[in-house]
Amino acid sequence: MTIHPHPNPLPSREREKAYIEEFKLAEMIATREAYGETLARLGEINKDIVVLDADLSGSTKTAIFAKKFPERFFNMGVAEQDMMGTAAGLAVAGKIPFASTFAIFATGRAWEQVRQSIAYPKANVKIVASHAGITVGEDGASHQSVEDIAVMRVIPEMTVIVPADGIETRKVIEEMVRYKGPVYVRVSRGKSPVIFDDSYSFEIGKGTVLREGTGVAIIACGIMVSKAMEAADILGKEGLSARVINISTIKPIDKDLIIKAARETCAIVTAEEHSVIGGLGSAVAEVLSENYPVPMKRVGIEDKFGTSGDADRLMEIYGLTPENIAKAAREVIKRK
Repeated sequence: MTIHPHPNPLPSREREKAYIEEFKLAEMIATREAYGETLARLGEINKDIVVLDADLSGSTKTAIFAKKFPERFFNMGVAEQDMMGTAAGLAVAGKIPFASTFAIFATGRAWEQVRQSIAYPKANVKIVASHAGITVGEDGASHQSVEDIAVMRVIPEMTVIVPADGIETRKVIEEMVRYKGPVYVRVSRGKSPVIFDDSYSFEIGKGTVLREGTGVAIIACGIMVSKAMEAADILGKEGLSARVINISTIKPIDKDLIIKAARETCAIVTAEEHSVIGGLGSAVAEVLSENYPVPMKRVGIEDKFGTSGDADRLMEIYGLTPENIAKAAREVIKRK
């Protein structure tokens, strides 16, 4: 089942209420909350799961696991590099370590340790980074990671995943426990609409068509998936048929699904809460340029840092809105 976000271009907080009223949602779910709750539940089943955090467990929601299993939780303090090295050691010892902190620290401050100690030896470490993108809000540019997908995607052996909602986050974390190898999972601070139901099945490297369409394909990840759905509704009112695809696995990316969408729609738009350089848009462009070039437009953060402000307002300032996605779709349709 797919929940279609409300088509009206309401202010963000009013739009949230409209989602809940129209689709009878119990609540909007933050992917970081789904991560924390799922991790604690899985900890009861698998005793090899251990969790490390860099003094941010309240924010990353690993505190839920820490409360239930204090003997398997390690607060490493403000020492992200040490945390990644320790996680690698625990993996070598046969444990399944989940290492969490803010995305800017996991991928920036500890990048060398992630590359050398985790990815190079293919250590079975799961890096789940929260507070990614500009929706961190008032914390400002120093804490708003708009580069993390790019710097993780370029590391050999690293799998990169950006769940679209709370349910997909739960499915991703469940799969991470079974999967052998290093993984980077990006989760968000704020709440976002529920898109999937419990029947959804996540598979690494596979995208999902949420809505069929023939005029343009909108490929999105993370919190931008619900906005892509809303953009498709806007376009539909104009008589334009838009396909919506959730690409949660940025690496390895679903080449077959992307090429199929290009062949059948001949126009592609990508949407991400990340720099247009090196993220989902770049990954899709790489696939298309080598296999089936078609008109394409990337919606994301243009070559800029974030800034301090209300998260909803920042999304509007940086053009991460359904209206801007719809505008990009009209542009690529004209170029066909």
